[in-house]
This record gives sequence, structure tokens and C-alpha cells, in this order.
Amino acid sequence: MSAPSVLIAGCGDVGSRLATQLLAAGWEVHGLRRDVSRLPAGVIGVAGDLFKEDCPATWPFGAVDYVVYCAAATDHDEAGYRAAYVQGLQNVLSWLDDFGQVPDRLLFVSSSSVYGQQDGEWVDENSATDALGFSGRLMLEAEHVALKSGIATSIVRFTGIYGPGRERLLTQVREGYHVAVEPPLYGNRIHSDDAAGLMAFLLKADRRGESLQDIYIGVDDAPAPLAEVVAWLRDYLGVTDWAPDASVRRTGSKRCSNARAKALGWTPTYPSYREGYAAILEGKC
Repeated sequence: MSAPSVLIAGCGDVGSRLATQLLAAGWEVHGLRRDVSRLPAGVIGVAGDLFKEDCPATWPFGAVDYVVYCAAATDHDEAGYRAAYVQGLQNVLSWLDDFGQVPDRLLFVSSSSVYGQQDGEWVDENSATDALGFSGRLMLEAEHVALKSGIATSIVRFTGIYGPGRERLLTQVREGYHVAVEPPLYGNRIHSDDAAGLMAFLLKADRRGESLQDIYIGVDDAPAPLAEVVAWLRDYLGVTDWAPDASVRRTGSKRCSNARAKALGWTPTYPSYREGYAAILEGKC
């Protein structure tokens, strides 16, 4: 059997981590991004702009077994989100159609922002999706485009991705970040290596002929109150001074479940923020 091929559309940080994992497993990997010089070694570059209708000149003309749509918005307003997640996906689907390519499966990277729960409820793939803001509503619109594409599709709704280069919370804690303990503000996160690992796991499972579901939540094993995470990081970093008053609470508080992905056999390398942040701070990832 020939090596399976995958096109990662929007091959940035997480996409590049996915590419590296798939290359190690013997896959042929095409990575679409504006600056292909930043792709990992071994990835076949596809120089292009997802936000423009013109098909990239280096688009792979042969069979493409899998497509992963892994874009990130460059402008964090409603127009920017629509361009990145709805229009960009529509462009990729149009380019596939132009060359008569029908992948075995499309993975679309979405977000837990599609959920509007605010009171610490547990959320799974069957929970109501009443997005509070434009980002969640546009993600739901893009998910609909993917699911109606005529290609077998799995949506992966990632929670807060952190990892090397995604260290805003570490910076805030070092600067004296203070958040309220009560009521608890539950947050959800996944290490960037585990985000890539979950996608690689799903692609390999599909390649083996295993049945995949339409939606998976990408999250670690341990949703936790933000105050708990901040206190642990303070202790780990040796921070002894912080702001006297708590920062204004951001909206949203929910606990996302990864039970569906784990039932398929996936396990995160970093099951909680403790292992993940320790690995970052010790330079192990």
C-alpha cells in the first residue's frame, strides 16, 4: 500500500506539529501556507493564501487522501473570522473540486467557543451550541460548510491551546496576575503537541478503517478553575507578589469532556496543566 497523503491547509504551529508526527509515521505531507520556508523539513510546500480565491500554483494535482483545515484568523474581528474559517474553507473545497479530488476524510479544526455554557457545566459533543460571540457563531457556520461538503468530515473542537510560543498565561502570572477564587472560573486547555497528536490519531484511525464520529472535543483530562492554575504557576515560578485586586472575570465557565476521543483510544501526553506547563518551563517540548 502506498503512503497516505495529507494536505494541511493552514500549516502553522499546530499544523506543523501534526506534519512532523505524520512524517515520522511515513505519510506524504503537503503543507499550505503563505511562507513555505517555515514548514518542517520533509513537508511538500504549497505556497498560497487561503483567503484568496486563486488556487495556489503548487497545489497537489494527484490524489489527496486527507485534508486537514487548520487555519488561524489574522484579524480577530468578525470579518477576519469569516475570512479564515468560512471563506478559506470554501476556497479549499473549491480547489479540491477543480481537480476532481475527493479525500477520504476532512478534518476541520474548530473551537469550544461554539458552546455558550457559563456556570461550570460539563460539556460534551452532544451539548447545546449556543455561542455567545461572533467567533463561536462563525465557527458553527464553518462546521456546517464542512459537514455539508460531500466529504466524510470530522470536526475537532479544541479548547485553549497552549505550548511553546503560546505562553500568555505564564507572562501574566510573572507580572502579578490575580483572579478571583469564587465563584470558580473553569477553563479548558490542551497542549499544542496533544492537539496535533489527537488529529494524527484520528487520521490514522480512519486509515485503519475505524469508524469516526462527526465531532470530537480536543481537551486534556483535567478542566480546572483558573485560580487553581494561577496559584500552581505562582508556586512553580516562585512568584510572591501579585495585584491586590482580582482582574475582571472573562465570560464563560465550562468543563469540556474528552471522553469520546478517549473511548476511541486516544490519551493526551500532558493530561493536565501541571504536566504541560512543567514541560514548557523545563524546555522538554
